[in-house]
Amino acid sequence: MTFSEKLYQLRKARGLSQENLAGHLGVSRQAVQKWETGASTPDVGNLVAISEYFQVSLDSLLKDTGEAFVSPDNGDAETQAFDIPYRLYRPHYEYKSKRTLFGLPLVHINLGRGFYRAKGIIAIGNIAVGLISLGIISAGILSVGCISAGILVLAALGIGAFVFAAVAVGILAVGGVAAGLFAVGGFSVGIYSLGGCAIASRVAIGGYANAHIAVGDQVSGFIEIAGQRQMHMLTASQFREIILGEFPGTPSVIVKILTLPFRH
Repeated sequence: MTFSEKLYQLRKARGLSQENLAGHLGVSRQAVQKWETGASTPDVGNLVAISEYFQVSLDSLLKDTGEAFVSPDNGDAETQAFDIPYRLYRPHYEYKSKRTLFGLPLVHINLGRGFYRAKGIIAIGNIAVGLISLGIISAGILSVGCISAGILVLAALGIGAFVFAAVAVGILAVGGVAAGLFAVGGFSVGIYSLGGCAIASRVAIGGYANAHIAVGDQVSGFIEIAGQRQMHMLTASQFREIILGEFPGTPSVIVKILTLPFRH
């Protein structure tokens, strides 16, 4: 039997679809399909992963014979054991609680090397979706991950209402690069902005500030407050009056934050 025939036989014996096997190995379904049709051959890393997953030796997988393939359950245990130190382990762990809420498991954990998805009230996985989610890619009310979206977001790249990220986009955005209604960052863009370089439509405070009301060392705006000396001449209450005089609807919490650099 050829390798492609053996792989097909092993997969069928486990009751797996090509997509299921691809998920366990961390490859695409198309890759598994090509291996089984003989259109391509797995690289060394994937061959070892297949050997480890099905608990068969590399030799038994690769040796092309006219004989029927020996079942993993009846194979040479010594040969299989010999292969173990050379296997590339790709562990997979999944837990799904029996208790549910709104049709979702209370906890779903699905982790491993590949595209493992977790969906639950609390979701932890490579890709996670839930009220509380933790994953490389995550979405939820509270979302933590490399790329995340939600109400409260902690991430490298985050999009949501209240976002704390290296690159943040949200109503309140805090990050190295931030964009939002209220943005705080090294480079910030918003309606109200604080940062090293702050650009805003209404109020900007920063080393460089560009806005209707601009406060900083270098400023550009309709109302300009440039340099520490000019800032120290104003009290927080005076700057508050300037903001509300120009923009009466400014939320009080934003006004309080914007007046922090001034004398109280």
